[in-house]
Amino acid sequence: MSQYPRSVSLILLLAMTLGLAACSSLNSASTQVAGLISPYKMDIVQGNFVSKEQAAAIKPGMSRSQVRDIMGTPLLTSLFHADRWDYVFTFKRRGVAAQERKVTVFFKADVLERIEADALPTEAEFVASLDATRPSGAVPTLALSPESLSKLPAAKPKAAPAALPPLPTSYPPLESASR
Repeated sequence: MSQYPRSVSLILLLAMTLGLAACSSLNSASTQVAGLISPYKMDIVQGNFVSKEQAAAIKPGMSRSQVRDIMGTPLLTSLFHADRWDYVFTFKRRGVAAQERKVTVFFKADVLERIEADALPTEAEFVASLDATRPSGAVPTLALSPESLSKLPAAKPKAAPAALPPLPTSYPPLESASR
């Protein structure tokens, strides 16, 4: 037989069950609080952004250096595909679908043969997509009115700089003569 009476065992069992239930509800409450507070996630930009204007400037017959001058250094070059350059661009930020674009440039004997690209935005469209999360408002005027200009203090004339001493005509030797 056990040394504790049956009622004490029942009370201990009930206390353990309540304790486990309390831990479970505490866990779900902490999960809900953690769901409300989320850590900062920074924007991740990888690769080379290629605009529609850059892709339009590339013409068959250009040399590799001309293509590199316009498009930049490719993100991927391969020894197995020496006549192919890949420009890959990804932009991931919180709350917005990731942007992924790929441009592939093919060469034949160091001369541009063709270009294959996803739909590319213009530079203005890309900048507008970056700024989409900011609240837009009226652009402030950056010019002063004639009334505001008249209220500004007059600019003080600048004093002429002090005369500098003349430069030396000879300089000491840099190394000693005895070696």
